[in-house]
Amino acid sequence: RATVMTYVAKKCGICFQPPSIILIYKDDSNEKTRQRIMPVRNFSKFSDCGLAAEQLKNNPRHKAYLEGVSLRQLQKLYSLLKGHLGGESLAESLEKFRQEETIDPEEDLNKLDDKELAKRKSIMDELFEKNRKKKDDPDFIYDIEVEFPQDEQLESCGWDVESGEEI
Repeated sequence: RATVMTYVAKKCGICFQPPSIILIYKDDSNEKTRQRIMPVRNFSKFSDCGLAAEQLKNNPRHKAYLEGVSLRQLQKLYSLLKGHLGGESLAESLEKFRQEETIDPEEDLNKLDDKELAKRKSIMDELFEKNRKKKDDPDFIYDIEVEFPQDEQLESCGWDVESGEEI
């Protein structure tokens, strides 16, 4: 029976010179923290960051190590590299990425094409995961009870009001 090697990703970053993605991970079989350098080849300021991230994540040589690294994180690293290759400063690249990753609450999601909609959905999923309390979080509370103020006048919605109209 083959032993399953498990690697726990701790940090993931990018090195501009030479272009490479660096992963700090813990090897569960011997409790050692290690560094893995994955060279970025055939990538230019015109490359597709999403595609590059998918190819890296599915690369048989790196797949097991990148299990705990989200596709979005890899896309971010590639977009920073792309900005660097295009002559942007790190601050400019980070700001540009932050703007692309921000969900505009006023935006009409019905008007987006499938690709853009999928992008927004994955941003929302990631935000949800980041903010979600998990059982092993120090401030996790299992059963929260919230008291709602009873004395304040409750607002009624237009559709709450009984109307004589037949539906």
